Amino acid sequence: MLRLWKWYQNCLATHPVKTQVISSGIIWGVGDIAAQAVTNSTAKHYHLQTHDEVKELKINWRRVATTTIFGLGFVGPVGHFWYEGLDRIIRVRLKLQPNSFRFVASKVAADGIIFGPLDLLVFFTYMGFSSGKTSAQVKEDVKRDFLPALILEGGVWPIVQVANFRFVPVRYQLLYVNFFCLLDSCFLSWIEQQEDAPWKQWFKSFLPLKEQEGQGG
Repeated sequence: MLRLWKWYQNCLATHPVKTQVISSGIIWGVGDIAAQAVTNSTAKHYHLQTHDEVKELKINWRRVATTTIFGLGFVGPVGHFWYEGLDRIIRVRLKLQPNSFRFVASKVAADGIIFGPLDLLVFFTYMGFSSGKTSAQVKEDVKRDFLPALILEGGVWPIVQVANFRFVPVRYQLLYVNFFCLLDSCFLSWIEQQEDAPWKQWFKSFLPLKEQEGQGG
């Protein structure tokens, strides 16, 4: 394990962007496999209760590839430059003392306000188009999934990022986040599959009446 970590450090020092891109793709792909396993397990539990036929897990490798590409094409490169740039702006331009309360709080706030919502928006839009949906269908899916995911993740990620920005060196911050993204990609993939879940209908009730009617039609 130590040898693997040293190899990763060497790759990161030599090819930082490429290393971040590849590691992000692998982690998001593994996360999607985990998401499919969780969804299948949930479905099994439901079918056992209703005495319906229980289907065995069959991995959708096309979806795994699609999610992996998201990690490769968005999370890796964008995440790399985001964490490097965010640290430079907060430390150099705002001249805040590293690891101070204002330093960490500023980073957490910027990450939650800018990168978090952008990541969710790109994820749901990309997954929708990748599955062959039309622009109108993708728009409705984003309306359905974005707010619940943003609220639920908003209760977790700030805590994750406080530890990240306080204790983790900048070069390893995306790796740290990616390990949590192993769970996050699982969570987002699960969210994306829960089309008619009752809790989503509850969130939908907060939308303006006109938008509710549009989603219903």
